[in-house]
Amino acid sequence: MASLKNNNMKIMWETAVVFCLCSFSLVCSHSRKFTTPNVTRLTDQFSRIAIESGFSKRFGDHNIIINDSLAKLTLDKSSGAGLVTKNTYHYGFFSARLKLPAGFASGVVVAFYLSNAESYPKNHDEIDIELLGRSRRDDWSIQTNVYANGSLKTGREEKFYYWFDPTQAFHDYTLIWNSHHIVFLVDNIPVREFPNRGAFMSAYPSKPMSLYVTVWDGSEWATHGGKYPVNYKYGPFMASIADVKLSGCSVNNGSSTGPGPCTKSGGSVSSLDPVDGQDFATLSKNQIAAMDWARRKLMFYSYCNDKSRYKVMPAEC
Repeated sequence: MASLKNNNMKIMWETAVVFCLCSFSLVCSHSRKFTTPNVTRLTDQFSRIAIESGFSKRFGDHNIIINDSLAKLTLDKSSGAGLVTKNTYHYGFFSARLKLPAGFASGVVVAFYLSNAESYPKNHDEIDIELLGRSRRDDWSIQTNVYANGSLKTGREEKFYYWFDPTQAFHDYTLIWNSHHIVFLVDNIPVREFPNRGAFMSAYPSKPMSLYVTVWDGSEWATHGGKYPVNYKYGPFMASIADVKLSGCSVNNGSSTGPGPCTKSGGSVSSLDPVDGQDFATLSKNQIAAMDWARRKLMFYSYCNDKSRYKVMPAEC
């Protein structure tokens, strides 16, 4: 009888262990089999830069390791870490290959974003790709967002599940920002387009911005309002960045620098901006189809569907 009881207890314990392991594992959205759409690899059209030549250390110096085109940023109990471009840009193509921290990373945020908050603290612009560490039930997720002129109260977030494991290999994250639209891409697949027309124009970023790459503690908001904060028992949390590609109008002291395509005329960026050509002015049929696939299969939140959050929906909704 005691033996049978012990066996039952063993079975119950093993079942509980398996359940816990499954709860913390990566068996979620990206474990499902997806046939991804074929798209043009825009990232192949640009050359990578040495990270030290394009970036400065913004914070957490002791948690940053840079080796040519590869950087490692770490979040631990003492600090997160961040890089910022030495130049600011008015429009451009911004891309990097990122590998996210493995293991239980609830509350960890890895961000790849454009911002001018330091230059315009009261009316800044921002274009975000924020990668949010999983909670007890979820994988990492991809959050995109756009702010213009300091409109922090009107977040324009959209969130997506992954179709791959972002902790096991490097993947491309890309922002295209020009006079026509903003496009968010993951592995060259557009997941979101924010056009510069119609009702969107009032929320369209218009001032030069810097590119940031950061890892930090987002416990207060990143997982269900802080329900699952960062647990440093599973840290430190290291994000790796490689193959950074920057091409656009580099702006210093209010005037553009560099070759002809980045000259300014009448206070606006020239139509010869390097991301103003046909490949970047509109999405191709294949890109539109790929974006439709991503939004149907993987998007699980859009601000335009959040009626409990907005009594009056943003105009573009």
